[in-house]
Amino acid sequence: MGIVVVEVCDGNLINEMDIESIIESEYPEVAVLISECLSFCGMCALRPYALVNNQRVFGKTPEEALQKIRTKIEEELAIYAE
Repeated sequence: MGIVVVEVCDGNLINEMDIESIIESEYPEVAVLISECLSFCGMCALRPYALVNNQRVFGKTPEEALQKIRTKIEEELAIYAE
C-alpha cells in the first residue's frame, strides 16, 4: 500500500479514463482504490472526482480532475519527503 491513497468511486465520471493505471504508472508510491461507492451520492454523476488521502479533489472534466489529483499527490508526497 502506498503512502498516498487515491480512492475513486466505480460510478464516477473520471473512470472514462483508466485512472488507476495512469496514476499508478506515474506514482509507484501511490495506491489507487476503486470502490463501489464512496458515499458522496450524486457527486459521481455531476463531476469527476477522487479522494486523495481522504480529501476531495474534483474538476469539470476528467482531464481537469486528473491534473488536480496529480497536484494533490505532489503536495502529499512533499510532506513525506521532508
